[in-house]
Amino acid sequence: MSHSPLPLISPASSVHPTPSFDDALASHGKEPLTAESVTTLQVNLGKVCNQTCHHCHVDAGPQRTESMTKDTIDQIIEVLDRTPQITTVDITGGAPEMNPHFEYLVRECHIRDRHIIDRCNLTVVYVKGKSHLPEFLAQHQVEIIASLPCYQETNVDQQRGKGVFDRSISALQILNALGYGKTGTGLNLHLVYNPQGVNLPPSQEELEQDYKEELMNRYGIQFNRLLTITNMPISRFMEDLEESGQVETYYNLLQENFNRSTVDEVMCRSLISVGWDGRLSDCDFNQMLDLPLQNYAPQWIGDFNLATLEHRQIVTGSHCFGCAAGAGSSCGGTLT
Repeated sequence: MSHSPLPLISPASSVHPTPSFDDALASHGKEPLTAESVTTLQVNLGKVCNQTCHHCHVDAGPQRTESMTKDTIDQIIEVLDRTPQITTVDITGGAPEMNPHFEYLVRECHIRDRHIIDRCNLTVVYVKGKSHLPEFLAQHQVEIIASLPCYQETNVDQQRGKGVFDRSISALQILNALGYGKTGTGLNLHLVYNPQGVNLPPSQEELEQDYKEELMNRYGIQFNRLLTITNMPISRFMEDLEESGQVETYYNLLQENFNRSTVDEVMCRSLISVGWDGRLSDCDFNQMLDLPLQNYAPQWIGDFNLATLEHRQIVTGSHCFGCAAGAGSSCGGTLT
């Protein structure tokens, strides 16, 4: 944001080569990084999206065509049927709702009493044929994690496109009217903040309070939690860093803010990511970088084997500093 309510953590002035993430783990007695369970299946339904966001690590947009097939979704459902240890299905994209089988997957997960998360950009409810989505999500008790990078119109439209802020606010008001974000309804609505530029997010707790005050006072909007997520040096954000000559500066920022206490909490230790084509990865970021699982592990959802996956060694790279810098970052917000 151009006028952040809190000071951002700025990069150090020194510039020097970034060591490997494994070296950082080893220096703190944390190598190798291994999984301890698989309780969450994160499903990327494709790269089709109604928006084109500057920081998107998926490189999603309206012109993309990659979309998960119903056959692959049926393989996911079969995995859920034989793996009760997986309690959460975290659905992402692109805009996951743009996949024609999104509602089928939600219904099947709901029948199986799984906790369902929809990572929603809010404006998708204004896509033709999608206006019923708020009621559908509420009916199936879906937790919504919605992107709103600021409570100011200029900053949101700069990141996400002209008019996105107004449509996002309107969508949030619709969700509130259904009970989302309100105490006692069981309909959880969380918002996501990503910083602009070469910065780590500020304090999640303090920024959440600012969001709640501003959105309530200006628009009467309520939500449960704010999640601050570090921008990963992948895809469009990496392209911006390259164009501005700030790649090394950003990696130095992440490296110099490495926090060993985040390592035990990183999401890959309890999660498996399923790509739109059914390929398995340690996390959504590895998926976007085409980093496969260790070669002894099953590579496709159709070959899913919990015994092999739940204690696998996790494939790491320099981008992993993004999850372990500062207060840490995951799809559930900060880690410490």
